[in-house]
Amino acid sequence: MPPQTSIPTSANVLGTIGTICWCVQLIPQVVRNHRTKSTEGLPPTMMFLWAACGVPFGAYAIAQGFNVPIRIQPQCFCLLCLTSWAQCLRYGREIRKWRVWTTTLLATVLALFFAGMEVFLTLIIRAPYRRGVSWPVTLVGVVAAVLLITGYTPVPFELWKRRGRVVGIDFGFLTIDWFGAFFSLMAIAAQYTFDPLGGVMYAACATIEASIFLSQAVWLFRTRKIRQRAKDVGLEWDEFPEAQAWQEDRWRLPWNWKKSTASAVDERTVGNAAEDGHVPIDKSQEAQDQGEDIEQSRPR
Repeated sequence: MPPQTSIPTSANVLGTIGTICWCVQLIPQVVRNHRTKSTEGLPPTMMFLWAACGVPFGAYAIAQGFNVPIRIQPQCFCLLCLTSWAQCLRYGREIRKWRVWTTTLLATVLALFFAGMEVFLTLIIRAPYRRGVSWPVTLVGVVAAVLLITGYTPVPFELWKRRGRVVGIDFGFLTIDWFGAFFSLMAIAAQYTFDPLGGVMYAACATIEASIFLSQAVWLFRTRKIRQRAKDVGLEWDEFPEAQAWQEDRWRLPWNWKKSTASAVDERTVGNAAEDGHVPIDKSQEAQDQGEDIEQSRPR
């Protein structure tokens, strides 16, 4: 596809809105990580691949002559992703957490390296592109799209481990990110020539994030009764035995869930009683013993 020669005002406006969203999208996530001192549920691989995605995507946007807001977007996105990735190194490791200065130094070195790589890529693909050789630009765009989509691959495994529950990913970040992808997609569509690769990247991003919202909504619906019972006894979800059993029962089929959950709850109750020094009472054995006592007390 030839580079854009002129940009309509509507594309600039939509691109500006999308860029503002993508410039601040990860701030709620960064604040959440810092406040909770935890990145559980936030895949560090996703943050690193997204940061790396900013390199080819930035070079691609410049070579294609996108509107200025879209050109700025990958740099802001890369910087915030590196910050969140450094937090994953600092807060996410259970053994031997990284020191603050080590993670800061590593993130800074990577940021400088990514900046140099983007400048290098931009210089080597623009000259042949102007001569009509388009495959280098297309290749860079494909690499950017692959890195962006691949960054989402750890998310389904995190959702599967928790049976659809979203943990560690801030919904403020997801909301802003979705709007950023949507308005950026509209900005590309508003240009005189639609760019397929850029459109695919933004559309895929918006679709995957919508699926994360849907996963949480389904989880809330499926666990509404268990969460209510936990609330009635004053326990959090992670503290409630029935919720823990439901959470651990990933491999069961839906029609076997009630039986398996009940047995898991009984086992957990017995285990807790044993830890407290109490012997759980077997009701059937107790009834049998009472029957034998009554039989022996009858006059012969």
